[in-house]
Amino acid sequence: MRTASGVWRWRHNPLRRGTDLAEAWVALAAVLLIAVVSPVVGWLCGALTDSALQDAAQEQRRHRHATTATVVRALADRSVVANPDGVADAVPRGRVAAVWTGVDGSRHSGPLSTFDRDDLPGAHLRIWTDDRGRIVSRPMKASTARAHAVLAGTGAAAAAAGLIVLGRRFVVWRLVRGRYVRLDRAWAKAGPDWGRAGTGS
Repeated sequence: MRTASGVWRWRHNPLRRGTDLAEAWVALAAVLLIAVVSPVVGWLCGALTDSALQDAAQEQRRHRHATTATVVRALADRSVVANPDGVADAVPRGRVAAVWTGVDGSRHSGPLSTFDRDDLPGAHLRIWTDDRGRIVSRPMKASTARAHAVLAGTGAAAAAAGLIVLGRRFVVWRLVRGRYVRLDRAWAKAGPDWGRAGTGS
C-alpha cells in the first residue's frame, strides 16, 4: 500500500518508471484481493466444513448409544484401551474388565480404561456403543463441529491471504529482475567507454 500511495504522490515525476506504476497496481490489487477474496474463501470453507461435520455428528448421534458397563475385576495392565464415556485426553488411572449390554440386547465384555478412580467390582461406568454393542467414542457435539468449522474457515482465509501475498512478491520480483536486466543492457551499451581518453572524439 505504501508503494501505491508513494507512486500516486509523484505520479507526474519524470523519473517514474513503468515498473513503478505496475508495482503500485500489483500492491493495490493484492490489498483488494486480501480484503475481498480471503473472507469469502474463509466463509465458504467454514460453511462447507460445518455442513459436513454437522451431518457426521447427526449420523453419530443416530448410531451411537449411551449405556452402562459393570466392572468385573481390575486388570494389571494399564495400557489405554476403550475409554468410558468418550474420555480422550485424560491420563488413565487403571484398567478393568467389564460387561455391558448393547442397544440391540446383545451381551458384551472387554477391557476398559478408568480415569476418575480405581473402580471396584460392581461399579458402573458410562460408555458409548454402536448399534451392535461395540464400544465407540462419544458422538461429536454440534458445538464441537462448529468450532472445527470456524478453525477451518480461519485457516482457509489465512492461506488465501498468504497465497495472494506470495503472488504479489513473485510479480514484484519479476518486475525488479526485468528492471536489472534492462539496466545491465544499458550499462553494457554505454559503460565500457566511460573513463577512456578521447571518448566521443
